[in-house]
Amino acid sequence: MRHLYSCPLRWSDMDAFGHVNNAVFVRYLEEARIDFMRRLAPGDGSPSFTGGSVVARHEIDYVRPLVHRPAPVTVELWVTRISAASMTVAYEVKDEDTLYLRASTVVVPYNFAEERPRRLTAEEKAILKEYLADASHQEGAVAV
Repeated sequence: MRHLYSCPLRWSDMDAFGHVNNAVFVRYLEEARIDFMRRLAPGDGSPSFTGGSVVARHEIDYVRPLVHRPAPVTVELWVTRISAASMTVAYEVKDEDTLYLRASTVVVPYNFAEERPRRLTAEEKAILKEYLADASHQEGAVAV
């Protein structure tokens, strides 16, 4: 399953050439990831996905320039790897006809009170597995 996020383009996102600035795409990925994590939190007093997280790594492939326009783009997000203390999220930024960017982010759950990473809980892993890409379609995907 993939999470879909409709991302508005802002006037300030443009560079001097009318394209969305390359660094702005990282903000788009962050917005989609935050939306995803908020939707994952099960509620009902569960602590899953309610703590913090930090980004350990971004990898971005810019496929095509995105010209500023009033219509939003879609950020598709899914999980490609779940380990004991991290997850890897993949993204595509696109509209109906055009792919602009492919990216991935390694996210580490983090306990800010103790100032250290923490392990994913069994409940968090189970929820994330719903978004885990089929390993046969994702090179290097591993579920733990």
